[in-house]
Amino acid sequence: MRAFKTEGIVIKRSNYSEADRIVTIFTKQSGKIKVKATGVRKIASRRSPHIEPLNYCIFSLYQGKGMPVLTEVVSKECFPLLKKDLKRIGFAYHVCELIDGLCAENQESAEIFMLLGRTLRKLSKEENLTDVIYEFELELLRLLGFHKESESAVKIDTREIIENLLERRLKTMQILPQLS
Repeated sequence: MRAFKTEGIVIKRSNYSEADRIVTIFTKQSGKIKVKATGVRKIASRRSPHIEPLNYCIFSLYQGKGMPVLTEVVSKECFPLLKKDLKRIGFAYHVCELIDGLCAENQESAEIFMLLGRTLRKLSKEENLTDVIYEFELELLRLLGFHKESESAVKIDTREIIENLLERRLKTMQILPQLS
């Protein structure tokens, strides 16, 4: 089956050639995948508004020789309240950076997909964003097998653990203090 549909959340995008983009999507069925979106940088492209970061969409893809190619896309949820607030969007990009850095490509993880969706919805509504991010980081580490739930209620430094796993400093952590 060369053509298929999948649900996913856009976590990253980058320009490719003159009119194309490479879009990183976290899907329910396949985990993190990279997709080639041909012609979406053209002014007349109908697909380009749907493949913005943090959009939850249904993607129609065609599996070619290399990476899948985007044929159609329909937005399910765009998180408009999240995108109106600079501080909230900064935290949302932090979440996307963690998913992109810690999750392997083509590894199915419905639990992480559900966690990502829940966290983006919480970031849209809740006031205490640092607690939402800490809960997300802790749960992501647990789901990936890097942290076990212990009986002690000791608060751990999730950022230090994540930076050690990634072997680099988090880019969004340099920007977030400026948004507060």
